Amino acid sequence: MARSDGRPRYFSALLERCEQHGEFTSMLLASGWSTCVACAKSSEMAAANAGNEAWRRELSAREWEARLGRAAIPERFADRRLDTYRPTCPEGQQALQVAQRYADNFGAVRKAGACLIFCGDIGTGKTHLSVGIAHAVLEQGGQAVFTSVRAAVGAVKETWERGAAKTEPQVLRELISPDLLILDEVGVQFGSDTEKLIMFDIINGRYESRRPTIIISNLALGELEKYLGARAVDRLREGGGKVVVFDWESYRGRREALA
Repeated sequence: MARSDGRPRYFSALLERCEQHGEFTSMLLASGWSTCVACAKSSEMAAANAGNEAWRRELSAREWEARLGRAAIPERFADRRLDTYRPTCPEGQQALQVAQRYADNFGAVRKAGACLIFCGDIGTGKTHLSVGIAHAVLEQGGQAVFTSVRAAVGAVKETWERGAAKTEPQVLRELISPDLLILDEVGVQFGSDTEKLIMFDIINGRYESRRPTIIISNLALGELEKYLGARAVDRLREGGGKVVVFDWESYRGRREALA
């Protein structure tokens, strides 16, 4: 007696042929006749690999978000990249080239502890280039931290209060240990002797451990010593440290002129 598909009803196993794997035994199951076992395993493995890849991408995204969180890059500047910086003059192009070389060769920069000082007029792209370098360092697997001088000094001073959550050595270690530290708004602080001592502790600690620092300031180079101290500036310029003076018209000024 035959089934509607032509197979005898009393057979529970038949020889079938898979175009990819050749002959296989098809078993009669409650759901119907089984397919090629090798094909089924390949399909299961492909599904498992796809699931694992999706999980790896999600995990990588979570790790990246965590790294960005630790970097503390302000939201306003979070999308700044070196390849989105648009120079408006030859000097701006040179500044971009300095930043790009610094980022591209950060392994050597890290070994030398070479620092950068970006100083000069407001609105000329100092923060943009610094954050672009930070993103490049993060993408290379390094740790970068962005902070203002006022916030760094304030974090240290908070440890002097009774019942402080952290000790001064802990806070200094958090500022000294990253592969790259970006100190923004140098010159906004009061420039007191206490602040200079704190800044020297941070900069000197990084200097001794060959960890690069980027300084961002709207001040002229000669005025930096008033706020950082001569010894700190000297440390920043050792080991191949470079100074880039941003003395061209600001982006904001250009936009207002065109408005």
